[in-house]
Amino acid sequence: MSDAAEKLRKSATARWLWRRQARHGEPHADHLTRRYRREGNVNLIELRLNSLAQLFNTLDPSPFHEKDLDLAADDYIVGSVRELPLQTPLKLVVYLPREHLAQSPETELVRSIHNYFSYRMEVAQRDLRFQLRIGRISAIIGTLFLALCIGLRQVFFNEAATTLQRVLAEGLLISGWVAMWRPLQIFLYDWWPLKHRCDVYAKLAAMPVEVRPNEPNGATAIQA
Repeated sequence: MSDAAEKLRKSATARWLWRRQARHGEPHADHLTRRYRREGNVNLIELRLNSLAQLFNTLDPSPFHEKDLDLAADDYIVGSVRELPLQTPLKLVVYLPREHLAQSPETELVRSIHNYFSYRMEVAQRDLRFQLRIGRISAIIGTLFLALCIGLRQVFFNEAATTLQRVLAEGLLISGWVAMWRPLQIFLYDWWPLKHRCDVYAKLAAMPVEVRPNEPNGATAIQA
């Protein structure tokens, strides 16, 4: 098995383990909110860990409050927020063994998580701005090309036009509208998934985060 295939397999397995072992509630409920425990009107996204190494990318040399989240943790948290309506009140609850709580102050952990998603929000916002800029440029180019094609079509298409001239005229018209496909795709379909991603990361960057002790009788923790 190639290195790329092996990494893909491990990533998929890790994501499956996070969703199977970190999530509480019914595995497939009628309503999405039933998949998550509730405290009052707040749905909980719960992570049970053996250590903080499971939450952060251990290869990231950045200071603790600037570290990237582990890929599986990021996938689980973001996926949980995406499958619920954005207006749903949420709280991220991280369970750690008691011996790890003293080593990692809660304020630092909360700051790290918020910093990470704030950075992801900024990246998503840049992607959205870039996509809209590409759309505007594509719209200008497409409109000019369409106008050129329509102008050339008038040259070929007249009552005395031969069959070949008529084919060329229709081909120019079709080519002109095909050139408008890209800007139409951006402004009709491509921008709103990026906008939704920005909204998701904005919510995560401000979402309450709480650290609690992982009690022995709790759900099985994910093995590091």
